[in-house]
Amino acid sequence: MAISTEPYKGTRDFYPKDMQFRNWMFGKLAQTVRGFGYLEYSGPMLESFDLYAAKTGEEIVNQQLYWMMDRGDRKIAVRPEMTPTLARMVAGRINELARPIRLYSIPNLWRYERPQRGRLREHWQLNVDVLGGDNLYADAEVITLAVEIIRAFQGESKMLVKVNHRALMNLFFSERLGLSPEQAQKVVKAIDAKDKIDEAKFKNWVIEAGVQENQIAELNRFFASDLAAIAKELPGEGALHLVRLFELLKESGVGAQVVFDPTIMRGMDYYTGTVFEIYDTSPENRRAMFGGGRYDNLMGIFGKEALSGVGFGMGDVSLQHFLEAHQLIPEFKSEIDVMITLPKPELRVLAEKFARDLRATGTSVITPLAVGSFGNQLKLANRHGAKLVVLFGDDEFARGEVLVKDLRTGEQVTVKTADVSSKITELLK
Repeated sequence: MAISTEPYKGTRDFYPKDMQFRNWMFGKLAQTVRGFGYLEYSGPMLESFDLYAAKTGEEIVNQQLYWMMDRGDRKIAVRPEMTPTLARMVAGRINELARPIRLYSIPNLWRYERPQRGRLREHWQLNVDVLGGDNLYADAEVITLAVEIIRAFQGESKMLVKVNHRALMNLFFSERLGLSPEQAQKVVKAIDAKDKIDEAKFKNWVIEAGVQENQIAELNRFFASDLAAIAKELPGEGALHLVRLFELLKESGVGAQVVFDPTIMRGMDYYTGTVFEIYDTSPENRRAMFGGGRYDNLMGIFGKEALSGVGFGMGDVSLQHFLEAHQLIPEFKSEIDVMITLPKPELRVLAEKFARDLRATGTSVITPLAVGSFGNQLKLANRHGAKLVVLFGDDEFARGEVLVKDLRTGEQVTVKTADVSSKITELLK
Protein backbone atom coordinates (compact mmCIF):
# COMPACT_ATOMS: atom_id res chain seq x y z
CA MET A 1 0.00 0.00 0.00
CA ALA A 2 1.31 3.45 -0.95
CA ILE A 3 2.10 5.78 1.95
CA SER A 4 -0.02 8.94 2.02
CA THR A 5 1.59 12.27 1.11
CA GLU A 6 -0.62 14.06 3.66
CA PRO A 7 0.95 15.18 6.98
CA TYR A 8 -0.15 13.71 10.31
CA LYS A 9 -3.65 14.93 11.22
CA GLY A 10 -3.57 18.33 12.91
CA THR A 11 -0.10 19.23 11.60
CA ARG A 12 1.07 21.25 8.59
CA ASP A 13 3.70 21.10 5.89
CA PHE A 14 5.55 24.35 5.31
CA TYR A 15 6.66 24.82 1.72
CA PRO A 16 9.02 27.73 0.86
CA LYS A 17 6.15 30.24 0.42
CA ASP A 18 4.69 29.16 3.76
CA MET A 19 8.06 29.55 5.43
CA GLN A 20 8.45 33.01 3.91
CA PHE A 21 5.19 34.07 5.58
CA ARG A 22 6.04 32.34 8.85
CA ASN A 23 9.50 33.89 9.05
CA TRP A 24 8.01 37.33 8.36
CA MET A 25 5.38 36.84 11.08
CA PHE A 26 7.83 35.44 13.65
CA GLY A 27 10.32 38.18 12.80
CA LYS A 28 7.78 40.92 13.57
CA LEU A 29 6.80 39.21 16.81
CA ALA A 30 10.40 38.92 17.98
CA GLN A 31 11.27 42.47 16.94
CA THR A 32 8.34 43.93 18.88
CA VAL A 33 9.00 41.91 22.02
CA ARG A 34 12.73 42.68 21.97
CA GLY A 35 11.79 46.36 21.76
CA PHE A 36 10.45 46.02 25.31
CA GLY A 37 13.72 44.47 26.50
CA TYR A 38 12.62 40.82 26.57
CA LEU A 39 15.33 38.21 25.97
CA GLU A 40 14.84 35.00 24.02
CA TYR A 41 15.07 31.57 25.66
CA SER A 42 14.25 28.02 24.64
CA GLY A 43 13.81 24.64 26.27
CA PRO A 44 13.48 20.95 25.41
CA MET A 45 10.56 19.48 23.49
CA LEU A 46 10.41 16.64 26.04
CA GLU A 47 9.79 17.19 29.75
CA SER A 48 8.97 15.01 32.73
CA PHE A 49 5.28 14.07 32.77
CA ASP A 50 5.21 15.16 36.43
CA LEU A 51 5.94 18.76 35.47
CA TYR A 52 2.64 19.03 33.59
CA ALA A 53 0.71 16.90 36.09
CA ALA A 54 1.66 19.43 38.76
CA LYS A 55 1.26 22.70 36.88
CA THR A 56 -1.04 22.29 33.87
CA GLY A 57 -4.83 22.16 33.59
CA GLU A 58 -6.61 18.85 34.05
CA GLU A 59 -8.02 18.80 30.52
CA ILE A 60 -4.56 19.06 28.94
CA VAL A 61 -2.97 16.42 31.18
CA ASN A 62 -5.79 13.89 31.01
CA GLN A 63 -6.97 14.34 27.44
CA GLN A 64 -4.46 16.23 25.30
CA LEU A 65 -0.95 15.33 26.44
CA TYR A 66 1.30 13.30 24.15
CA TRP A 67 3.35 11.10 26.49
CA MET A 68 5.46 7.95 26.42
CA MET A 69 7.76 5.78 28.51
CA ASP A 70 11.39 6.11 27.45
CA ARG A 71 13.91 3.28 27.46
CA GLY A 72 14.93 4.15 31.00
CA ASP A 73 11.31 3.56 32.09
CA ARG A 74 10.77 7.28 32.68
CA LYS A 75 7.39 8.83 31.90
CA ILE A 76 7.97 11.82 29.63
CA ALA A 77 5.68 14.16 27.70
CA VAL A 78 5.86 16.28 24.58
CA ARG A 79 5.36 19.87 25.73
CA PRO A 80 1.79 21.16 25.30
CA GLU A 81 2.67 24.63 26.61
CA MET A 82 5.79 26.55 27.60
CA THR A 83 5.01 28.11 30.98
CA PRO A 84 5.91 25.05 33.12
CA THR A 85 9.26 24.82 31.28
CA LEU A 86 9.84 28.52 31.95
CA ALA A 87 9.09 28.03 35.65
CA ARG A 88 11.51 25.10 35.84
CA MET A 89 14.26 27.05 34.09
CA VAL A 90 13.80 30.18 36.21
CA ALA A 91 13.72 28.11 39.39
CA GLY A 92 16.99 26.48 38.34
CA ARG A 93 18.81 29.83 38.10
CA ILE A 94 16.64 32.07 40.21
CA ASN A 95 19.59 33.85 41.83
CA GLU A 96 21.45 34.44 38.55
CA LEU A 97 18.76 36.15 36.46
CA ALA A 98 18.43 39.94 36.61
CA ARG A 99 15.04 41.03 37.91
CA PRO A 100 12.46 41.73 36.74
CA ILE A 101 13.03 38.70 34.50
CA ARG A 102 11.72 39.43 30.99
CA LEU A 103 11.76 36.42 28.66
CA TYR A 104 10.15 35.29 25.41
CA SER A 105 10.16 32.21 23.22
CA ILE A 106 8.41 30.90 20.07
CA PRO A 107 8.29 27.15 20.78
CA ASN A 108 6.74 24.26 18.87
CA LEU A 109 3.88 22.79 20.98
CA TRP A 110 1.74 19.64 20.78
CA ARG A 111 -1.74 18.78 22.05
CA TYR A 112 -3.84 15.76 21.13
CA GLU A 113 -7.19 17.37 20.37
CA ARG A 114 -9.76 17.54 17.59
CA PRO A 115 -8.34 19.74 14.83
CA GLN A 116 -10.59 22.69 13.96
CA ARG A 117 -10.31 26.28 12.83
CA GLY A 118 -7.66 28.03 14.90
CA ARG A 119 -6.73 24.87 16.79
CA LEU A 120 -4.37 22.15 15.59
CA ARG A 121 -2.42 19.37 17.27
CA GLU A 122 0.90 21.01 16.48
CA HIS A 123 1.46 24.75 16.48
CA TRP A 124 4.00 27.44 17.28
CA GLN A 125 3.32 29.98 20.00
CA LEU A 126 4.87 33.24 21.09
CA ASN A 127 5.30 33.09 24.87
CA VAL A 128 5.99 36.33 26.74
CA ASP A 129 6.56 36.44 30.51
CA VAL A 130 7.84 38.87 33.11
CA LEU A 131 8.65 37.63 36.61
CA GLY A 132 9.19 40.05 39.48
CA GLY A 133 8.55 43.77 39.65
CA ASP A 134 5.41 45.48 40.94
CA ASN A 135 2.37 43.41 39.95
CA LEU A 136 0.43 46.40 38.63
CA TYR A 137 3.26 47.73 36.49
CA ALA A 138 4.11 44.27 35.20
CA ASP A 139 0.46 43.56 34.28
CA ALA A 140 0.25 46.90 32.49
CA GLU A 141 3.46 46.24 30.55
CA VAL A 142 2.42 42.79 29.38
CA ILE A 143 -1.02 43.94 28.22
CA THR A 144 0.55 46.96 26.52
CA LEU A 145 2.98 44.66 24.77
CA ALA A 146 0.12 42.44 23.57
CA VAL A 147 -1.53 45.49 21.98
CA GLU A 148 1.76 46.68 20.48
CA ILE A 149 2.24 43.31 18.82
CA ILE A 150 -1.07 43.62 16.98
CA ARG A 151 -0.23 47.26 16.26
CA ALA A 152 3.01 46.12 14.60
CA PHE A 153 0.82 44.27 12.07
CA GLN A 154 -1.39 47.38 11.59
CA GLY A 155 -4.30 45.62 13.26
CA GLU A 156 -4.93 47.55 16.49
CA SER A 157 -8.28 48.93 15.24
CA LYS A 158 -9.48 45.35 14.66
CA MET A 159 -8.83 43.99 18.16
CA LEU A 160 -9.99 44.37 21.75
CA VAL A 161 -8.38 43.25 25.02
CA LYS A 162 -10.84 41.95 27.63
CA VAL A 163 -9.54 41.98 31.21
CA ASN A 164 -10.69 40.45 34.50
CA HIS A 165 -9.16 39.49 37.86
CA ARG A 166 -9.40 36.08 39.52
CA ALA A 167 -9.41 37.60 43.05
CA LEU A 168 -12.50 39.62 42.12
CA MET A 169 -14.23 36.49 40.84
CA ASN A 170 -13.22 34.48 43.90
CA LEU A 171 -14.80 37.17 46.11
CA PHE A 172 -17.98 37.12 44.04
CA PHE A 173 -18.18 33.32 44.08
CA SER A 174 -17.70 33.10 47.84
CA GLU A 175 -19.65 36.15 49.08
CA ARG A 176 -22.48 36.37 46.54
CA LEU A 177 -22.90 32.73 45.48
CA GLY A 178 -21.59 30.94 48.59
CA LEU A 179 -19.38 28.57 46.61
CA SER A 180 -16.44 26.60 47.97
CA PRO A 181 -13.09 26.95 46.14
CA GLU A 182 -13.68 23.55 44.50
CA GLN A 183 -17.14 24.55 43.31
CA ALA A 184 -15.85 27.92 42.12
CA GLN A 185 -13.18 26.24 39.98
CA LYS A 186 -15.87 24.16 38.26
CA VAL A 187 -17.90 27.31 37.60
CA VAL A 188 -14.78 28.96 36.17
CA LYS A 189 -14.54 26.13 33.62
CA ALA A 190 -18.18 26.63 32.67
CA ILE A 191 -17.83 30.40 32.27
CA ASP A 192 -14.66 29.88 30.26
CA ALA A 193 -16.69 27.78 27.79
CA LYS A 194 -19.77 30.03 27.84
CA ASP A 195 -19.31 31.39 24.31
CA LYS A 196 -18.90 27.89 22.88
CA ILE A 197 -22.09 26.33 24.32
CA ASP A 198 -25.80 27.21 24.35
CA GLU A 199 -27.53 28.90 27.28
CA ALA A 200 -29.28 25.73 28.49
CA LYS A 201 -26.05 23.74 28.64
CA PHE A 202 -24.29 26.58 30.45
CA LYS A 203 -27.10 26.82 33.00
CA ASN A 204 -27.01 23.07 33.68
CA TRP A 205 -23.22 23.14 33.99
CA VAL A 206 -23.12 25.88 36.64
CA ILE A 207 -26.00 24.34 38.58
CA GLU A 208 -24.19 21.01 38.66
CA ALA A 209 -21.10 22.89 39.86
CA GLY A 210 -23.01 24.27 42.88
CA VAL A 211 -24.79 27.46 41.77
CA GLN A 212 -28.41 27.54 42.92
CA GLU A 213 -31.01 28.00 40.18
CA ASN A 214 -32.26 31.20 41.83
CA GLN A 215 -28.68 32.57 41.66
CA ILE A 216 -28.47 32.40 37.85
CA ALA A 217 -30.02 35.86 37.58
CA GLU A 218 -27.42 37.21 40.02
CA LEU A 219 -24.66 35.62 37.91
CA ASN A 220 -26.01 37.18 34.71
CA ARG A 221 -26.46 40.56 36.40
CA PHE A 222 -22.83 40.46 37.49
CA PHE A 223 -21.71 39.65 33.95
CA ALA A 224 -23.55 42.73 32.67
CA SER A 225 -22.08 45.13 35.28
CA ASP A 226 -19.33 47.64 34.59
CA LEU A 227 -16.16 47.94 36.64
CA ALA A 228 -17.21 51.10 38.49
CA ALA A 229 -20.37 49.42 39.78
CA ILE A 230 -18.54 46.22 40.74
CA ALA A 231 -15.78 48.16 42.54
CA LYS A 232 -18.46 49.75 44.76
CA GLU A 233 -20.35 46.49 45.26
CA LEU A 234 -17.32 44.25 45.88
CA PRO A 235 -14.40 46.44 46.97
CA GLY A 236 -11.33 44.32 47.43
CA GLU A 237 -7.98 43.35 45.96
CA GLY A 238 -9.31 42.38 42.53
CA ALA A 239 -11.50 45.40 41.83
CA LEU A 240 -8.96 47.91 43.17
CA HIS A 241 -6.21 46.31 41.09
CA LEU A 242 -8.31 46.55 37.93
CA VAL A 243 -9.26 50.21 38.51
CA ARG A 244 -5.60 51.17 38.85
CA LEU A 245 -4.57 48.90 35.98
CA PHE A 246 -6.90 50.67 33.57
CA GLU A 247 -5.38 54.00 34.62
CA LEU A 248 -1.89 52.68 33.84
CA LEU A 249 -2.99 51.32 30.47
CA LYS A 250 -4.30 54.76 29.50
CA GLU A 251 -0.91 56.21 30.43
CA SER A 252 0.73 53.58 28.20
CA GLY A 253 -1.38 54.65 25.23
CA VAL A 254 -3.49 51.50 24.87
CA GLY A 255 -6.55 52.39 26.95
CA ALA A 256 -8.81 52.54 23.88
CA GLN A 257 -8.11 48.88 23.11
CA VAL A 258 -8.83 47.50 26.61
CA VAL A 259 -12.15 46.81 28.38
CA PHE A 260 -13.32 45.10 31.56
CA ASP A 261 -15.17 41.79 31.04
CA PRO A 262 -16.12 39.67 34.09
CA THR A 263 -16.71 36.60 31.89
CA ILE A 264 -12.98 36.30 31.11
CA MET A 265 -11.68 33.43 33.26
CA ARG A 266 -8.74 31.66 31.60
CA GLY A 267 -9.32 28.08 32.73
CA MET A 268 -5.71 27.22 33.58
CA ASP A 269 -5.45 26.34 37.25
CA TYR A 270 -2.30 28.38 37.81
CA TYR A 271 -3.79 31.84 37.10
CA THR A 272 -4.26 33.77 40.35
CA GLY A 273 -4.65 37.47 39.46
CA THR A 274 -5.19 39.53 36.32
CA VAL A 275 -6.43 37.51 33.34
CA PHE A 276 -7.00 38.80 29.81
CA GLU A 277 -7.87 37.72 26.29
CA ILE A 278 -7.33 39.48 22.97
CA TYR A 279 -10.34 39.32 20.64
CA ASP A 280 -10.67 39.82 16.91
CA THR A 281 -13.58 42.22 16.34
CA SER A 282 -14.24 41.05 12.77
CA PRO A 283 -17.76 39.54 12.37
CA GLU A 284 -16.18 36.75 10.30
CA ASN A 285 -13.57 35.89 12.92
CA ARG A 286 -15.04 37.12 16.22
CA ARG A 287 -13.14 34.97 18.68
CA ALA A 288 -10.37 35.04 21.27
CA MET A 289 -7.03 35.02 19.47
CA PHE A 290 -4.84 34.58 22.53
CA GLY A 291 -4.62 35.44 26.20
CA GLY A 292 -2.74 35.20 29.44
CA GLY A 293 -2.62 36.28 33.04
CA ARG A 294 -0.86 36.39 36.37
CA TYR A 295 0.44 33.31 38.13
CA ASP A 296 1.82 33.63 41.66
CA ASN A 297 2.60 30.06 42.70
CA LEU A 298 4.08 28.42 39.64
CA MET A 299 7.52 27.71 41.13
CA GLY A 300 6.37 26.33 44.45
CA ILE A 301 6.85 22.70 43.36
CA PHE A 302 10.57 23.35 42.89
CA GLY A 303 11.03 24.42 46.49
CA LYS A 304 12.21 27.88 45.48
CA GLU A 305 11.18 31.33 46.67
CA ALA A 306 7.82 32.67 45.50
CA LEU A 307 8.23 34.86 42.43
CA SER A 308 5.10 36.22 40.85
CA GLY A 309 4.83 36.32 37.08
CA VAL A 310 2.51 37.44 34.32
CA GLY A 311 2.52 36.51 30.67
CA PHE A 312 0.65 35.38 27.59
CA GLY A 313 0.84 32.89 24.76
CA MET A 314 -0.08 33.75 21.15
CA GLY A 315 -0.57 30.85 18.72
CA ASP A 316 0.59 31.20 15.14
CA VAL A 317 -2.62 29.74 13.68
CA SER A 318 -4.99 32.25 15.30
CA LEU A 319 -2.67 35.14 14.45
CA GLN A 320 -2.53 34.02 10.82
CA HIS A 321 -6.33 33.85 10.64
CA PHE A 322 -6.53 37.37 12.08
CA LEU A 323 -4.06 38.72 9.51
CA GLU A 324 -5.88 36.96 6.69
CA ALA A 325 -9.32 38.17 7.83
CA HIS A 326 -8.15 41.79 7.77
CA GLN A 327 -5.89 41.50 4.69
CA LEU A 328 -2.80 42.48 6.67
CA ILE A 329 -0.38 40.07 4.98
CA PRO A 330 1.94 41.77 2.45
CA GLU A 331 2.78 40.37 -0.95
CA PHE A 332 6.07 38.58 -0.54
CA LYS A 333 8.79 39.05 -3.13
CA SER A 334 11.03 36.32 -4.43
CA GLU A 335 13.95 35.48 -2.17
CA ILE A 336 16.14 34.60 -5.19
CA ASP A 337 17.98 37.61 -6.56
CA VAL A 338 19.95 36.26 -9.51
CA MET A 339 20.21 33.21 -11.72
CA ILE A 340 23.43 32.76 -13.70
CA THR A 341 22.90 30.59 -16.78
CA LEU A 342 25.23 27.90 -18.09
CA PRO A 343 24.96 27.46 -21.88
CA LYS A 344 28.35 25.70 -22.23
CA PRO A 345 30.50 23.67 -19.79
CA GLU A 346 33.57 25.84 -20.51
CA LEU A 347 31.72 28.93 -19.19
CA ARG A 348 31.20 27.41 -15.74
CA VAL A 349 34.43 28.85 -14.33
CA LEU A 350 33.26 32.39 -15.17
CA ALA A 351 29.71 31.71 -13.99
CA GLU A 352 31.07 30.46 -10.65
CA LYS A 353 33.21 33.60 -10.30
CA PHE A 354 30.15 35.79 -10.83
CA ALA A 355 28.27 33.73 -8.24
CA ARG A 356 31.08 33.97 -5.64
CA ASP A 357 31.44 37.71 -6.08
CA LEU A 358 27.71 38.31 -5.77
CA ARG A 359 27.23 36.00 -2.78
CA ALA A 360 30.02 37.90 -1.02
CA THR A 361 27.76 40.98 -1.18
CA GLY A 362 24.84 39.11 0.40
CA THR A 363 23.08 38.45 -2.90
CA SER A 364 21.10 35.22 -3.34
CA VAL A 365 22.37 33.43 -6.46
CA ILE A 366 21.28 30.17 -8.09
CA THR A 367 22.73 28.25 -11.02
CA PRO A 368 20.85 25.76 -13.25
CA LEU A 369 23.07 22.77 -12.31
CA ALA A 370 22.93 21.65 -15.94
CA VAL A 371 23.99 22.95 -19.34
CA GLY A 372 21.01 24.27 -21.29
CA SER A 373 19.90 26.50 -24.11
CA PHE A 374 19.40 30.24 -23.76
CA GLY A 375 15.60 29.91 -23.95
CA ASN A 376 15.25 26.99 -21.58
CA GLN A 377 17.40 28.60 -18.92
CA LEU A 378 15.49 31.88 -19.21
CA LYS A 379 12.27 29.90 -18.56
CA LEU A 380 13.97 28.22 -15.59
CA ALA A 381 14.93 31.60 -14.11
CA ASN A 382 11.32 32.76 -14.41
CA ARG A 383 10.02 29.60 -12.78
CA HIS A 384 12.38 30.04 -9.81
CA GLY A 385 11.23 33.63 -9.44
CA ALA A 386 14.68 35.15 -9.89
CA LYS A 387 14.70 38.93 -10.12
CA LEU A 388 17.65 39.08 -12.54
CA VAL A 389 19.28 36.60 -14.90
CA VAL A 390 22.81 36.64 -16.35
CA LEU A 391 22.86 35.38 -19.94
CA PHE A 392 25.90 34.46 -22.03
CA GLY A 393 25.23 35.56 -25.62
CA ASP A 394 27.86 34.47 -28.15
CA ASP A 395 28.35 37.92 -29.68
CA GLU A 396 28.44 39.69 -26.33
CA PHE A 397 30.78 37.14 -24.79
CA ALA A 398 33.20 37.56 -27.70
CA ARG A 399 33.41 41.25 -26.71
CA GLY A 400 33.97 40.44 -23.01
CA GLU A 401 30.35 41.19 -22.10
CA VAL A 402 27.24 39.40 -20.81
CA LEU A 403 23.53 40.20 -20.87
CA VAL A 404 21.70 41.01 -17.62
CA LYS A 405 17.93 40.78 -17.92
CA ASP A 406 15.59 42.20 -15.28
CA LEU A 407 12.71 39.74 -15.10
CA ARG A 408 10.62 42.20 -13.10
CA THR A 409 10.56 44.82 -15.85
CA GLY A 410 11.66 42.90 -18.94
CA GLU A 411 14.53 45.34 -19.52
CA GLN A 412 17.91 44.00 -20.62
CA VAL A 413 21.37 45.59 -20.47
CA THR A 414 24.83 44.63 -21.77
CA VAL A 415 27.49 44.61 -19.06
CA LYS A 416 31.27 44.17 -19.13
CA THR A 417 32.29 40.94 -17.37
CA ALA A 418 34.39 42.95 -14.92
CA ASP A 419 31.34 45.03 -13.94
CA VAL A 420 28.74 42.26 -13.47
CA SER A 421 28.79 42.28 -9.66
CA SER A 422 28.54 46.07 -9.28
CA LYS A 423 25.83 46.39 -11.97
CA ILE A 424 23.68 43.67 -10.44
CA THR A 425 24.05 45.23 -6.99
CA GLU A 426 22.91 48.52 -8.49
CA LEU A 427 19.90 46.96 -10.23
CA LEU A 428 18.79 45.13 -7.08
CA LYS A 429 18.78 48.39 -5.13
